[in-house]
Amino acid sequence: MKKMNKNKILVITGPTAAGKSALAIDLALRLDGEIISCDSMQVYRGMDIGTAKPSKSDMELVPHHMIDVADPRCDYSCAEYTEAAREAAGEIIGRGHLPILCGGTGLYIDSFLGTNVYCPPVPKGIRESLEGLSADELYGRLSECDPDSARTIHKNNIKRVIRALEIYIGTGITKSEWDRRSKEAPVLFSSVTAVLSYEDRGTLYSRTDSRVDLMIKEGLEEEVRSLDLPREKPAAQAIGYKELYSYFDGCCSYAEAVENIKRATRNYVKRQETWFRRYTDAHRFFADRLEYKDIVNNIVEITENS
Repeated sequence: MKKMNKNKILVITGPTAAGKSALAIDLALRLDGEIISCDSMQVYRGMDIGTAKPSKSDMELVPHHMIDVADPRCDYSCAEYTEAAREAAGEIIGRGHLPILCGGTGLYIDSFLGTNVYCPPVPKGIRESLEGLSADELYGRLSECDPDSARTIHKNNIKRVIRALEIYIGTGITKSEWDRRSKEAPVLFSSVTAVLSYEDRGTLYSRTDSRVDLMIKEGLEEEVRSLDLPREKPAAQAIGYKELYSYFDGCCSYAEAVENIKRATRNYVKRQETWFRRYTDAHRFFADRLEYKDIVNNIVEITENS
């Protein structure tokens, strides 16, 4: 393998069920790399089946980081992820290996690379104090303290409104100002990004449906029951968990819950595809157009020569 530039990062991303994890492992073996998971739910312990975590044998084959680092009953923020993942990358580089950031959580990728909104840490408890307010009350407060953010966030998008308020209350600086600063921040890593997907959306949807069926077969229902998470926690809102909790709470039938998981996954794929279209400098590979070995070889060549 050719000697690589210092602070180089390889990013493997794309929609759910595209085959990112297997690709990252094969690239790590070729490029002397270690994998940093970039999945906002794989950070939580005990959420194994529903988040499609790498198997024990995969993690023995290639070192993995940022998996099982948080209690699912606690909130784990983008800021906490970014700090820990960057530290892991620095340690990997220090060992003379290549950090391979692998996952489909676009916000976390952007925050890690410093190419989008940085997520500042805020004191615990602020979010809980806001969650009891109505959408009108929340949006009214945001309009007063951060009118720029209010203009870009719909008032019914309560999660984003609360996050913007949480940032202002917790840091004394508006979200819009954090956004401005993040765009001016120096780039810490030299990144090569590969987006893996399928040109035929129907094929990708078929893969996501099959993945859900496999998760059910592997015991997803038992996993969700054993966790018994407070319903308001972010971990309980993960796809696969939220829908089964609705079934447990008597809001739908089991068959409806499974279909809801499949539908939510397909909708998430659409949002991911939209997000990753913004990566204008990324190298794009369609698994239904290219042979797998050619995808691996092309990414190896691009990484070594960049």
